[in-house]
Amino acid sequence: MRYLEAMISIECRNISKIFRSPRGDTEALRSVNFTAADNEFLCIVGSSGSGKTTLLKILARVLEPTSGEVVVHSLNGQQPRNALVFQEHGLFPWMTVLDNVSFGLEMQGVRRKERAEAAHCFIRKVGLEGFSRSYPFELSVGMRQRVALARAFVSNAQILLMDEPFGSLDAQTRLLLQEELLALWTQERKLVIFVTHDMDEAILLADRILVMSGSPGTILEQIPVDLQRPRDPTSEWAESVGLKKEIWTLLEQDVRRRLYRSRP
Repeated sequence: MRYLEAMISIECRNISKIFRSPRGDTEALRSVNFTAADNEFLCIVGSSGSGKTTLLKILARVLEPTSGEVVVHSLNGQQPRNALVFQEHGLFPWMTVLDNVSFGLEMQGVRRKERAEAAHCFIRKVGLEGFSRSYPFELSVGMRQRVALARAFVSNAQILLMDEPFGSLDAQTRLLLQEELLALWTQERKLVIFVTHDMDEAILLADRILVMSGSPGTILEQIPVDLQRPRDPTSEWAESVGLKKEIWTLLEQDVRRRLYRSRP
């Protein structure tokens, strides 16, 4: 794909981030470069401390880079909307499921009837029909994360930024939500940038995987995932074993480098 011909693309140009404090500076990211285009499911994999979340916050404009820039290209010249989904679902506890899901549309000025219809549609898609009037405290952790997914997709955002959204879930719930996320993405075809430390999750979900080093975070490798969809998370594919070994080798070498560097 030629990215600049895509409807939407994000380009990171030499992104670096330094956090400054009285105890000294911490270089979180150094010279990060990559491009992602519409319809792509891009996963970012790295060990703890590799700057994955910092990078995602820069893409979301929550943080400013110390140097470099994020350039968003769109054919109509307008800034595309993005939606964030984090490990903590971030629902408003005083709102019902329906109101939480439709909140983004309300902020866009969509009329109540129209946003309720759109919200109900996505509530059904994530398997929560019958829970529209429930409050977050009445739902399980997995159900709350389904609400967060529905809210992200119903918002009409062209870009979804997801930071380990399933990291706190049990294995069975995680597999179910991965399937639901892929089903929604297949229908809606948004650009998804998904941060995870789980290699199996990245191989299941991604079109392409960025492997990050740590201290400071840089892109070690960009690995295409040329596996046919849909992919079965319960079976072993010969191709996935090779991908997992390649990612693991990169991460292992990076962790060993940091451990040896930290020894006196």
